[in-house]
Amino acid sequence: MNRWLVNRKVDSPNWNERKLPVSMVVLHYTGMKSADEALARMCDPAAEVSAHYMIDEDGTVVSLVPEDKRAWHAGRAYWRGITDVNSASVGIELVNPGHEWGYRPFPEPQMDALLPLLADIVDRHDVPRANVVGHSDVAPARKQDPGEYFDWPRLGQLGLALEIPRAKMNLFYDNPGAFYLALERFGYDITDGRAAVAAFQRRWRPEIVDGELDGEIGGILFELLLERDIGRAR
Repeated sequence: MNRWLVNRKVDSPNWNERKLPVSMVVLHYTGMKSADEALARMCDPAAEVSAHYMIDEDGTVVSLVPEDKRAWHAGRAYWRGITDVNSASVGIELVNPGHEWGYRPFPEPQMDALLPLLADIVDRHDVPRANVVGHSDVAPARKQDPGEYFDWPRLGQLGLALEIPRAKMNLFYDNPGAFYLALERFGYDITDGRAAVAAFQRRWRPEIVDGELDGEIGGILFELLLERDIGRAR
């Protein structure tokens, strides 16, 4: 970690040893009323939750857990065959009240702090763009963060995450099961199919998040799988 990217260091006791090398970054929102409340919770041993970094709305970056340790941010999660997401990932919490307390767009100072931090992590750990994900991507049945206001397109344009493809055609799968299987092939946990669809929409087509299958998200998923199959979606 480049120290110039971090403004404060607050040691959280909530970590243990990794069992896997870092191959992912998981982005969250704090989902609490204030940054102080979120920070207190992530440093409370009884809460058993933490992250490697927290970024306040004014751009202040707080380091909580060393990257070589396993922070407890993802909970029960899955992505592309990985079931111990905490062991394989760096977790970044973005201060935002979330859907429960008044969800709002992420301000520019916060994004301006996230981008170089994320770029540094991705570069040092050689994290594939496809493995820079949201909490809702890895835990669709439980989580909505960082949510539909998060600027995934900017991350894609900067090469820090997969770009959001345009659906070149409306693609209707023969039945819901066929779409779920394609979604699983891309990387999602499809145990709760409707939740997985909503998570996919929230990430790739946030204008409409209703958990319903439609031709546009079918076309987007097709493009993502095509890019993956030809090796352009690392």
